[in-house]
Amino acid sequence: MNKQTREIVIPSQLLGDIKNKKAGHGTFIENGKIYAEILGVLSADSEHINVIPLRGRYDPIQGDFVIGIVIEAMSSSWLVDINAAYPALLHVNEVQWDVEFGETERYLNAGDTIMAKVLQVDSEKKLQITLKDRNLYKVKGGNLISVEPSKVPRIIGKKASMISLIKKYTRSRIFVGQNGRIWIEGEGQDVQKAIEIIELIQKEALSYGLTNKIEDLLKKDSKEVH
Repeated sequence: MNKQTREIVIPSQLLGDIKNKKAGHGTFIENGKIYAEILGVLSADSEHINVIPLRGRYDPIQGDFVIGIVIEAMSSSWLVDINAAYPALLHVNEVQWDVEFGETERYLNAGDTIMAKVLQVDSEKKLQITLKDRNLYKVKGGNLISVEPSKVPRIIGKKASMISLIKKYTRSRIFVGQNGRIWIEGEGQDVQKAIEIIELIQKEALSYGLTNKIEDLLKKDSKEVH
């Protein structure tokens, strides 16, 4: 494997043995061996082998934090686009408001943006989301951008190292959804810098030493400004 890039694997490529690792997302098991199910980037930790898709829609996982856009308000629920193959359902029981039957449009309407959490993904890929968790709410103002869902872990970084750097040096509030949507709020120039940095991370996501490179860039820009 090239030391400057992360390993890209192809479908049916042998990745390991179930005696040593557990099969994670984007993999399948056959005769005790773990194989790649999709084209993507190999991601292995001490327990699991995963393959992160290079491109494509968001594959929802229970517990993920996402940014959704309301498609439709119904009598006792809302349909929400979370960048997955199917819309997610947000029931009135899963919001912090006391919503009367038929009054959903008073609280959320088509086009509104929300920060939510994936509550349930069933075997038929039916999705349910919730707003009943801390820091989940209807978004007002700010800027919303989209990235490849597969690049989100790189944008966040290990132990949130990358996103913490961006927040620190751009003095912006940032919420990163696992579904590839990012909300940014701050001063115009700072927001623009945050967007440029995020786009750079997405472009160079497969390179090593990226966190140090981004930190050096942010420090340099900060000194030039001051």
